[in-house]
Amino acid sequence: MSEHTVLDALRSSLTGSLLRPSDDAFDQARLPWNRAIDQRPAAVATPADIADLRLLLQAARDSGAPIAVQPSGHGASGDLAGAIIVRMAAFDQLDIDLTDGVAVVGAGVAWGRVVEALEGTGWAAPAGTSPVVSATGYTLGGGHSWFSRTAGLGSDNLRAAWVLRADGTHDRVDDDSDPDLLWALRGAGGLVGIVTALEIELVRTPDLWGASLVFDAADSAAVLRAVRDLAVDAPATLNVFVNSMRLPDAPQLPAEIRGQSFLSVQALSVDGAAEALLEPVRRAAALRRAQAGPTSPLAVGEQSNEPTDPSPSRGAAVALASFDDATIDSLTRFHAGPEQWPIIGIDIRMLGGALDAPRRPGFASLRSAAWMLHALTPLFPGAPVESGDTSLAAFRDLLSPFAASTTLPTFLAPHQTLELCASPGDVERLRALRALVDPERLLHEGRLPR
Repeated sequence: MSEHTVLDALRSSLTGSLLRPSDDAFDQARLPWNRAIDQRPAAVATPADIADLRLLLQAARDSGAPIAVQPSGHGASGDLAGAIIVRMAAFDQLDIDLTDGVAVVGAGVAWGRVVEALEGTGWAAPAGTSPVVSATGYTLGGGHSWFSRTAGLGSDNLRAAWVLRADGTHDRVDDDSDPDLLWALRGAGGLVGIVTALEIELVRTPDLWGASLVFDAADSAAVLRAVRDLAVDAPATLNVFVNSMRLPDAPQLPAEIRGQSFLSVQALSVDGAAEALLEPVRRAAALRRAQAGPTSPLAVGEQSNEPTDPSPSRGAAVALASFDDATIDSLTRFHAGPEQWPIIGIDIRMLGGALDAPRRPGFASLRSAAWMLHALTPLFPGAPVESGDTSLAAFRDLLSPFAASTTLPTFLAPHQTLELCASPGDVERLRALRALVDPERLLHEGRLPR
């Protein structure tokens, strides 16, 4: 049966919706969050329930068009030609058990809703910095958060999942019932089943404290050395992000930061004030601005200033095994260079702590890494794309000699594959498991190396 015939029949059978390229709303529906990525699927489906998902599996079987679940459009690779993109908005369950510190989160739920529901409870979600990212997509890709030094990756906190398998069965899966499937779901995405909900362990935060220290860009090397030295003895209760910002003189930006360059250090402690630990960082250079005090998960999320509207951008990430003086000097000179103007921000995250000893087995891991760096080049209207790509390539080249053996799936660029995130043996284990649970290849192969 032809793809056209199968998908037309599917449209009339679904309780939810199915859009095809001839439909007026298709071009908007096919767009991922990052507008710089062009997706040209065969259809975009929004299933209403499990029955709809089973119909989609049958359509994939009959038409040869694989299913690619993309809840909120984040993490898109662009390689979905001929696939059926599935949006999971209807799967909006959110149940929170404050006694045991567990949340059941539907595949269509964004982190912002979970964070808001936990405000004032003494618990936090192991959520990413963006409130609009799908909790499921983030967790299945590994996911690094403000709480990762304390509680591990998002995938480390995955206790169980409700999975629709390629054979149409739908059940709850945990480490006792199917440890291989859970291992794959902790980082390799939806390659082995369609996840409809997750059971996630929450983070206990009885005494949350935060600090933000802002320095002149000229002092970046000295401050980064102080942060690097802090990492040696920092307890797992302390989480630190550094941002090297070089903002253009663009009218879209607030006047107080337009055209400014600066370095900010943001710290989050789940065990009360950490002033003494941060004192060497404070003394590393003259402060432009500082604030510290009790905080909350919601306030931390707002402080991240993540965009809440889709926009085009490109980025590059490198996980580092070490961060010595020479690397720090090279990085600060690089970002200050006039030819690197397209890179607005370089995000530097302290790893270690709970990341060095995952509580649960999973495909994703940052055990080999001590730092995660990410460079961002937003694409403003009319700005040349090529210069940004050149800067990102130079960023990768600068840091590649110091790269850790693996990185995190949620930090992969569109063209990168899972071979960068695990050993060859683990990639082959994933291939074998996928062949076992989805022999007909009804699910899109995602970021598996071709």
